[in-house]
Amino acid sequence: MLPTTQEIKTRRKRLSLTQSQLANEAGVSQSLIAKIESDNLDPSYSNTVKIFDALERIERKTVKTAEQIMSKTVEHVKKTDTVGKVLKLMKQKDFSQLPVFDESHPIGSISDKTILDNITEGTPVEELSEKKVEEVMSESFPIIAPETPLPAISSLLNYHFAVLVRKKGKVVGIITKADLLKLV
Repeated sequence: MLPTTQEIKTRRKRLSLTQSQLANEAGVSQSLIAKIESDNLDPSYSNTVKIFDALERIERKTVKTAEQIMSKTVEHVKKTDTVGKVLKLMKQKDFSQLPVFDESHPIGSISDKTILDNITEGTPVEELSEKKVEEVMSESFPIIAPETPLPAISSLLNYHFAVLVRKKGKVVGIITKADLLKLV
């Protein structure tokens, strides 16, 4: 569905732009922007496209990317580590989830929820503590590119505990919900 002209004012204000700044970026007059926003004019298709293209260009410049918000230190555990060892690391670092690596490749994840689920399913704590991570781990966190925009990251974090950032085949960062809260 195409955006409506009523969105122009909302998006312009969200970007803290004046009508003149938007008009300059779009290559139209400030009076045209004013008339559209006050609903006194139904603009031509070509002018509407110019204005929305300008808004999108400006938004792309201002939206944060994965590379800007990621934690560059990626703490991880090996698939052969014990759950007990992982719990100690999680407590020590105050993490609630960690990626699981096989060499330098992410193959799964482990979280406090994963561990608690095993306990509530009846696995004795002592037995669980000795299990290898690969026996209890969950799916790997999604992997994104460094230039992935914040809205896409936010959507992924609605369904996953974290996302990994990979550049040229190497994991270079991790983003969790806590990293998003730092932006507020």
